[in-house]
Amino acid sequence: MDICAVVMAAGKSTRMKSKHSKVVHQVSGKPIIQWVADALFDAGCVEQVYIVGEQQDQIRTVLGENVAYVLQEHQRGTGDAVAQAAPFLEGRDGLTIVLPGDCPMVSAETIGKALKAFEEAGDDCAAIIITAEADDPTGYGRIVRGEDGNVTGIVEHRDCTDEQLKIKEINSSMYVFRTPLLLSALGRIGANNAQGEYYLTDTISILIGDGYKVGAVICDFDDTRGVNDCVQLSEVQAIMNRRILEKHMRNGVQIVDPATTWIHYAVEIGNDTIILPGTTLMGNTVIGHDCIIGENTRIDCSEVDDETVIDCSIVAQSTIGKDCRIGPFSHIRPNCKIDDHVTIGAYVEVKGSDIGEYTRARHLTYIGDSKVGKNVNFGCGTVTCNFDGQDKAGCTIEDNVFIGGNSNIVSSVVLGKDSYIAAGSTITSDVPALSLGIGRSQQVNKDNWVSEKSRLRGENYIRLDDRRSEV
Repeated sequence: MDICAVVMAAGKSTRMKSKHSKVVHQVSGKPIIQWVADALFDAGCVEQVYIVGEQQDQIRTVLGENVAYVLQEHQRGTGDAVAQAAPFLEGRDGLTIVLPGDCPMVSAETIGKALKAFEEAGDDCAAIIITAEADDPTGYGRIVRGEDGNVTGIVEHRDCTDEQLKIKEINSSMYVFRTPLLLSALGRIGANNAQGEYYLTDTISILIGDGYKVGAVICDFDDTRGVNDCVQLSEVQAIMNRRILEKHMRNGVQIVDPATTWIHYAVEIGNDTIILPGTTLMGNTVIGHDCIIGENTRIDCSEVDDETVIDCSIVAQSTIGKDCRIGPFSHIRPNCKIDDHVTIGAYVEVKGSDIGEYTRARHLTYIGDSKVGKNVNFGCGTVTCNFDGQDKAGCTIEDNVFIGGNSNIVSSVVLGKDSYIAAGSTITSDVPALSLGIGRSQQVNKDNWVSEKSRLRGENYIRLDDRRSEV
């Protein structure tokens, strides 16, 4: 059967108070409109047309050219929006799915349920409405059914009788139509209302008046939620995040505090990994098994291998090996490759560097644009000086190098295998293998300098030991 979709995405998003179209705002790492498109693709609907408005460039950037677009120049209601797709629908003899573009919660299962209901309804069925039961249906159009269970009408909240206000089943604005009948009804809707707009819901009464049946399938209310402002965006994100967390927990991931943990839809996590409170996992991040992530850690578009611990740190667009220890308060910036058994400790920043296995930088260190071998020790306060004010270049630190504390390794220097760098050195030249590099001035001690200084000032010098005895 020929199945296509019309998605309404031409709204101006005024209630979002944003320069961005509401349908390109993200929910769990994916734009709202992409959630809708993916649900349709997963339900087997490949041919999709999007009704777009003045913010169409933003939508095209998200969806690309695998779908069709039709411009609605003037906002004249949902019926007028779908009517813009008439050239896309003409000549088709199957079904048309109509969805709002601002409903990221809609699922392929819900769409599939509606398509199946259409198949079972018979040839005299013109449409299936996707509905939901709301605890508080205030503001929603009510679904009125006849004794046979078919829909006899959609009544807007303001037009409901006292009896109809008791109805909990609401219209989700999601439909499946028989395509030729949809086109016929669209050509007959009017704008005889206070807003002067053409409403898609009028097609339902037209089709019923033509003698056709209209059915309905009830889905989870959360699947129908739309986004019109930032409050609703936050509500939808919370629901989607809860579903994602539940999926991981059922797959053997321990999430200590779901209330403070945020995980994007594409993230993969191995079993027996523990996610501590305050953790955010973003993008296409992959976490291995038996890891401990958090507290208060953010990992974005990165890979973390098995048995690694990351504590109170940030990792972005990088790869971290097996059995590593990262943090607390470390920052792994983009384009880093950290091999197995590496320790990146407290207040360490790594940027654009490769770090060999068993290397240790336990505290207060910066490694930038450098290639670091195996079993290297970075003493506290070590800095690779990778920026000369104009260009950036890294250092090469070969295997088994020991760098003493408070050392500066100036860009492009090569520290040879098994070499040592004396603490407090500034190294500006290569250090050969098995050599000791010292880059500091010679220490000079001046005996009795403090007492002589005090005498010249006419002060009575009191030794530290004497001060302690007086206390």
